[in-house]
Amino acid sequence: MENQYYTSDKLNSNRAFFFGDAIKVSFFIRNASLIMDEECYFFLMASMRKMRMNIPLTYTLEFFQGLFQREIIEERGVKNGIVHFQVFRNSDESMLARSSVDYYYEVEEIEDILSIPSRFLELDLIKEINVNNNLLSNIRVHCPENIYGKIYAQENDLDDVILLNPNKRIARSTMGNLLFLEKDTIKIPKQSEGAYISPLMENFVTFLHKGNIIDIQENEIIAFESQKAEEILLISDEKGVFSVGKIRNKTFTNSRFSEMVQNWKDSF
Repeated sequence: MENQYYTSDKLNSNRAFFFGDAIKVSFFIRNASLIMDEECYFFLMASMRKMRMNIPLTYTLEFFQGLFQREIIEERGVKNGIVHFQVFRNSDESMLARSSVDYYYEVEEIEDILSIPSRFLELDLIKEINVNNNLLSNIRVHCPENIYGKIYAQENDLDDVILLNPNKRIARSTMGNLLFLEKDTIKIPKQSEGAYISPLMENFVTFLHKGNIIDIQENEIIAFESQKAEEILLISDEKGVFSVGKIRNKTFTNSRFSEMVQNWKDSF
């Protein structure tokens, strides 16, 4: 419990507990420093605005930089980790948009957010449920489809499942976004397809684009295209960066994505 932080003891007014009225973002610590903190902060602000939350004037970039530097890096001595940060609405106003907010966060220490673990992931498509592709589908809010998908994956000895949108096209996995490498192109599902907004993935894709390393395309991707890819990368703000090794009977390598991720890592 030492890596959990909670700003409120008003459980009876916590709408996250009763209604799932909360948003989540991740912040990243690497080599005892915050990285991508501006991107993560602006994603936090955008998520709160989409959920019509009352943003406190104290919620500045400098506030969060100081908070994490002081309480996590200095006091806890965390050198590498993911800060799972949640803002939730209280029930202290009849007009919900005017209600106060509080935050809660946990710190998960990992080896390096920018490193690909040696173990490959095994995924499969799940067709009995799908995820929406509206304004709120791109931010991390309460999502029963994720819970169902994770249980399905566990019961079928999978690491994760690929979720489709109502049009039967690929949206994302329960953990994060999928990148499909085929020849000289990386295809990524559009946000309008139900993919997450991901500061971690956007930083990686921006690095590849600015370096003219490979062509990046945001596409509408049918489920079958997952079998045509040569390599697949899963980027999760909650977990990190992973190579996908198998989907059904198709196996994938990771040599090209590994080189790209290593070059990205070296750029920090």
